[in-house]
Amino acid sequence: MLKGISVELPAMLDAREARARRQAALHASHPDAVLVSFCLNIPGPVKTNDLLRRLFDEGIAEIVKQLTISGADCLSHEEVHAPTGDEALLAVTGAKAAAIKDEMTSLEESHPLGRLFDIDVLAPDGTKLSRPTPRRCLLCGRQAQDCARSRRHSVKELTEHIQTMLLEYYHAE
Repeated sequence: MLKGISVELPAMLDAREARARRQAALHASHPDAVLVSFCLNIPGPVKTNDLLRRLFDEGIAEIVKQLTISGADCLSHEEVHAPTGDEALLAVTGAKAAAIKDEMTSLEESHPLGRLFDIDVLAPDGTKLSRPTPRRCLLCGRQAQDCARSRRHSVKELTEHIQTMLLEYYHAE
């Protein structure tokens, strides 16, 4: 199991609402920008710890690197670090939302721990762009939404697998 501060559902719902408010405020201050929202996809009550924060920092660095390569200009970069999870919100111009979504999906699929990345892209009109292909389950490779909906795997199984992935990737103890 992942170790860290456990958070309950009400705190997670409050964090989601706060993220939506930050997105709306950023969109209001940069109405022509594409918004990139990043957090980690971590099941269970522990949403951050030292290894997850390390992965978050690596993920945001990769996002910024990819945006720079694509010629996007970052107008704003905000981060929140709380027990409910680490979050980043960027406003960018100079690239089309669909192209950014393709690049972010590619990052999620190519990084060794990219399956744990949750990168949303919102067009200037506020529309959230969808992934072209569904996410795959960490454990069995089926469509992740189906496994989550049917509760095919326990939170314990998922978090133990994530802990193993992190320890192997970072060669930690």
